Amino acid sequence: MSRARLLLLCPGQGDQHPDMFKLARTNPAANTLADRLLSGHAGDDIYANRIAQPLIVAATLSMWEALRAHTPPPALVAGYSIGELAAYGVAGAIAPEQAVALAAQRAQWMDDCASAAPGQALLTITGLTLASASKIAEQHNYHLSIETGEDSCIAGGPAAQADQLQQAIEAAGARSRRLPVAVASHTPYMRDAVAPFAQALRATPFQPLQAPVLAGIDAATVYDQDRAVDTLSRQLAEKIRWLACMDAAAEAGITVALELGPGGALSKMLQNRQPHIHTRSVADFRTLDGIVKWLDRAAEDA
Repeated sequence: MSRARLLLLCPGQGDQHPDMFKLARTNPAANTLADRLLSGHAGDDIYANRIAQPLIVAATLSMWEALRAHTPPPALVAGYSIGELAAYGVAGAIAPEQAVALAAQRAQWMDDCASAAPGQALLTITGLTLASASKIAEQHNYHLSIETGEDSCIAGGPAAQADQLQQAIEAAGARSRRLPVAVASHTPYMRDAVAPFAQALRATPFQPLQAPVLAGIDAATVYDQDRAVDTLSRQLAEKIRWLACMDAAAEAGITVALELGPGGALSKMLQNRQPHIHTRSVADFRTLDGIVKWLDRAAEDA
């Protein structure tokens, strides 16, 4: 795989499911790690913020533990929302246990923000330019949360105005869908979580990054703790420019991308945006060996 430049993608919330550790657990080391990471972080409602965030980080890092001895060193790591914290675990900067603990703290501070301004919502906007979507959103006290395409994004704001915003979006000839989320993440509604999360990150021992991480807020590459603390904390209350992150990966010469799961939303977006990059998700495979063989083939074609 000497010619290949590998991007590892770390997903956010939305595609978690009860069997999301099953494939990683077929590797003994990953099985042991999963047991350690899940201690104290399990729960019945895997979609509740306080359970979902540490679970997703644990699942991502367990999968990487299962694969890392059989893949080339990544050239770049990128994470979507909570996945950006997992990305620093994948890059070797933060120990897995610390990453999961930080995810739990992050979720709690976000929940505190939601409790301070109850009745929050997220919804998708498809079929409008980002500038038009932002303008309509602002008229209903919503803010763009994540830019996912040239004409697609997610916006967050007060649930009480969601119906009005959706009607305005449809009147403009576009489409909208309400997401099952009660936290307006990556908007100013989360601003009170930024400082405590930054403080927690500063207090976390960082090791040298084994691969740079893309910052969601500006798609720039991060190589050190100071920049990681700044971008990871700010993304709680600032929009994520995922569209720019996908373009930055292409500009970095990435030839192969693997989403570490759960789910395959990031790999689908990247495949649509940058079709020349060989892209799959671990969710596409039934065995770890199948993933490794695909990586080998993709590298040969790169």
